[in-house]
Amino acid sequence: MTFPKEFKEALSHLPSTEKDKLILRLLKKDLVLANRLLFELVNTNTVEEQRDKVEKTLLDQIRRSAENGHYSIGYLNFDVRDLSGFITEHVKITKDKFGEAHLNLIMINEVLKINRTFILNSKPPAKTKKFCIAVIARAFKIVMIVQKLDDDFLIEFESNLKKLGALIIDNKFLMKEAIRNGFDVNWLLNAEIPEDISTIHKQIRAAGFLKYQKVRYL
Repeated sequence: MTFPKEFKEALSHLPSTEKDKLILRLLKKDLVLANRLLFELVNTNTVEEQRDKVEKTLLDQIRRSAENGHYSIGYLNFDVRDLSGFITEHVKITKDKFGEAHLNLIMINEVLKINRTFILNSKPPAKTKKFCIAVIARAFKIVMIVQKLDDDFLIEFESNLKKLGALIIDNKFLMKEAIRNGFDVNWLLNAEIPEDISTIHKQIRAAGFLKYQKVRYL
């Protein structure tokens, strides 16, 4: 939304106390902005320290959920979405683009590692398929984020990219969906992401892939 010049000028002439009241009232309606200002103006943690806290919380939650047992593959999918939302909130508050890739990689690797047997034995197949498509879509998102970062950062992601590639290969359902949805696992295993990965992703989406369709496994 673009505000007219007259409106901006009128705001600039408001008394400081009135401005403060208006800002606090608006911040109550925008918690993300409020938390961003809280982080930038009050919080003494660095972005890296905040990222480490988020990573610890993610890993603890993933392990606790696995220990308690998932009701179904559908609930595991919901859990991953919640964890993803937690990462998104961190990124919006801290503007941590490196952390967006790092935390998503850490999260999905831990989920796939701890829940491998559960995923392979899950029923019905349709919900397993839906989960696996969501994982491949997330893998696409991760490599696109990494590709946009400075080339010097790639080496810092190499180990976790290769780990994700190995986890996909080690799960027949994930590998099936990777192939069907045009995701080349070699991008992960070799830590070599095509420069036009965003275009590749857009074309695959336009062709109707990376979304759940009711097709039974053979």
